[in-house]
Amino acid sequence: MGEHAMDTALNTTRNLDYDVLVVGAGPTGLLLAGDVAAAGLRVAVLERRVEESQLTRAFAVHARTLEELDARGLAEELLETGARLQSLSIFGAVKVDMSRLPSRFPELLITPQYQTERVLLRRALDAGATVLRGAEVTALRQDADGVELDARIDGQVVTYRAAYAVGSDGVRSTVRQLLGVDYPGESAISSVMLADVQLDTTPEEVLTVGASKEGFAFLAPYGDGWYRILAWDRSAQLPDSAPVDFDALCRLVTTVLGKDYGLRDPRFVSRFHSDERQATTYRVGRVFLAGDAAHCHSPAGGQGMNTGLQDAANLGWKLVAAVRGWAAPGLLDSYQAERHPVGAHVLRTSGGLLRIAIGQSAPLRLARALAKAFGPHLTPLARRGGLEVSGISVSYRDQAPAGSHRLVGDRAADVPLAADPDDKGPTRLYEALREGRFVLAGPSSASLPEDWSDRVVSATAPSLTHEWVLVRPDGYVAWAADNPSAEQLQAGLSGWLGE
Repeated sequence: MGEHAMDTALNTTRNLDYDVLVVGAGPTGLLLAGDVAAAGLRVAVLERRVEESQLTRAFAVHARTLEELDARGLAEELLETGARLQSLSIFGAVKVDMSRLPSRFPELLITPQYQTERVLLRRALDAGATVLRGAEVTALRQDADGVELDARIDGQVVTYRAAYAVGSDGVRSTVRQLLGVDYPGESAISSVMLADVQLDTTPEEVLTVGASKEGFAFLAPYGDGWYRILAWDRSAQLPDSAPVDFDALCRLVTTVLGKDYGLRDPRFVSRFHSDERQATTYRVGRVFLAGDAAHCHSPAGGQGMNTGLQDAANLGWKLVAAVRGWAAPGLLDSYQAERHPVGAHVLRTSGGLLRIAIGQSAPLRLARALAKAFGPHLTPLARRGGLEVSGISVSYRDQAPAGSHRLVGDRAADVPLAADPDDKGPTRLYEALREGRFVLAGPSSASLPEDWSDRVVSATAPSLTHEWVLVRPDGYVAWAADNPSAEQLQAGLSGWLGE
């Protein structure tokens, strides 16, 4: 059976425990589960770990991710947990400017991954999602009507059945392996040391980064007096299983950063390697891959977690549409079409940044020297780098049908909305998106069929003098037209919202 044949509604929910099963309770899985649950569907998250892993390496929350969180009413809460930066130094070699991003969030948020997970977990649970910890998926089966997952819980195997399933279970994804999907690539960097420490001297910068011929190091605050250290010693490339010599780590950090911060009292040390890999497909029948299960990147630019969260934002509403029965033909396939190229692009850019930062060939040493010498004067390049790394430049325009309006596929700007002074309704577009529905914005409010009330809201945007824009729940333009007739408006919306 072709995949398009599966993009239809389930006429019955008998024999289904859930509408969607999510494997993996990291940031990607939790955002996806929260979106699906907020739409009123039944969703369960199966997580192998009983407790949160200490091996959480993500600290950067970029502007586009903050916009997606803002569309869920979560951005301000997360911003309170960390520190904001207006520029990012990639291992001391390349500077990326965030300060002029065309966003409500022209910055980079530095906060430990567990804070992001905490906010997303609370939202998912409040929306009605079920999170099952200690549930290790062991088998997967699917047919034309649904997916079955076997999970071992407390020594017993339990079978769960749903309309769709999503593997967001990391680089060693069990779901990906059960599907037989290839994950080609290579190691980007090996023997990176990681530690949680306290410091005698507080760094002057929020994020302290440095690189030298010996290696690289950076310090990032946890926010509770602890700091996460990542360091790489070019001369000591050991396997992941090799113990970390804490004294040697301290010497390396002092050498690379040029200052002794007095690292002490390590509560956690480890060694890991970072791969550059991408699944050959993000969809097999009714099962999807997202986050690190679909792609993993070098640590340069801090784009890994952000790319996964944006995968989830893209996929969640499409699954809701498919389960509810109003998804356009091929809508679920558009997840692969839109997100696979983004994952490939992030692989290229983050890998390139890493190689510039640590490469020892003559051309790379020259590129690094030029970046340091002339970087402050290359404002357009730094600004373009900000658009790339932040995710603001991501567009699905290449997947738009031929002849589409110039805005279709682009990220929607957070335009102001007109509201009655006494009305407590949304005052800007991303507030309107918090209902998890499409938003039709135009010069005036449109009268929409009652049958569409569960999937679209109408809003007046004074800045749109002649344009009508249909914005998807993930904040990208689905359809647009200049001064459309009532018939054109109806036709444009029907293509996305069903008849």
